[in-house]
Amino acid sequence: MKIHEYQAKKILQDYGIPIPRGQIARTDEEAMRVARQLAGGRFVLKAQIHAGGRGKAGGIKVIDRIEDVGRAAWDMLGKVLVTAQTAEEGKPVRTLLVEEVLDIAKEIYLGVVIDRQKACPVILASAEGGVEIERLARERPDRVITETIDPAVGLRSFQANRIFYGLGLDRSLAQPVMATIIGLYRLFIEKDCSLAEINPLVVTDQGNIVALDAKVTVDDNALFRHPEIAGLRDISQEDPLEVEAAKHNLNYIKLKGNVGCMVNGAGLAMATMDLIKLVGAEPANFLDVGGGATSQMVKEGFRILLYDKDVKMIFINIFGGILRCDTLAQGVVEAARELVIDLPIVVRLEGTNVEEGRRIFSESGLAFTVASGLADAALKVGEIAKRQVL
Repeated sequence: MKIHEYQAKKILQDYGIPIPRGQIARTDEEAMRVARQLAGGRFVLKAQIHAGGRGKAGGIKVIDRIEDVGRAAWDMLGKVLVTAQTAEEGKPVRTLLVEEVLDIAKEIYLGVVIDRQKACPVILASAEGGVEIERLARERPDRVITETIDPAVGLRSFQANRIFYGLGLDRSLAQPVMATIIGLYRLFIEKDCSLAEINPLVVTDQGNIVALDAKVTVDDNALFRHPEIAGLRDISQEDPLEVEAAKHNLNYIKLKGNVGCMVNGAGLAMATMDLIKLVGAEPANFLDVGGGATSQMVKEGFRILLYDKDVKMIFINIFGGILRCDTLAQGVVEAARELVIDLPIVVRLEGTNVEEGRRIFSESGLAFTVASGLADAALKVGEIAKRQVL
């Protein structure tokens, strides 16, 4: 689960990591009030959305006069911000973070992620902060410090020391920088994060270390341990169909294609998306109804697929195990009878009660194309996709 920058900064502060003075504002009047409380000469207004690239999209504005804060806030609030990391529909701006402007001497990148190949946390750091770490790692890997952490042992002081000296900073900054490294790693572990990032971590002209920006993502599967973080969820930043799917315990992720997929099992879902691309079409979603789905869950999943205006065809690919093929067929047929459907639907069933599932589809009186196997299903999806293009 993603959280907003201001929420991430509060968590950083709880771990002893300094952040700029500032508060959130949801109206132009609140922004002016915060600016007066900060009583500084310059201010920065930062749109709070779940995406990066805000600066280039007009989501971060530096204001030189307090009189201009209200007007700038009015211009930003209520707008939809489209960045390089959002979909075309963008993200709504409902909250601003109003902060003091710092005099920056140096910018640093610091982050903790999971290395899935090594199955352990990795601390990444670079003396070139304020840039996309992915691009830097690709173009100048020698500029990125990587410190692999043994999860059974944890971060050792010598590793934090090695990161600090690798950054080439003045020795007077050793204590605050290493304290920040250790604090960020503690946060990452104790909050069950998949990402904890400060970009940039700045050295001010006064020699202070401050987290100028922050990004924290928490593993959804660990949220039951962190109700204080689960309560920070902002569904206005999430895809409405993904939110609706979660209500029915369905795993749904919106993609940019035109073939709606209903599958049981994440591995089969990934293979199905590869299969769709192989025949020249594009998947519109990842929808895993799971092994223990009921006919009602299947019905809700089918309804969600139909709500997606990008979907021009549906491919149902089910291997019956815990989820029996007849249960899936019954849910799909019930949903199809309730809804107005004018889309081609290709169905491939194998496994438990497969014959009964196929019988339900064939006797439904509805226009399902039931494939005899995976290869046959792929051919049928490809043929329909070609006809739609023509």
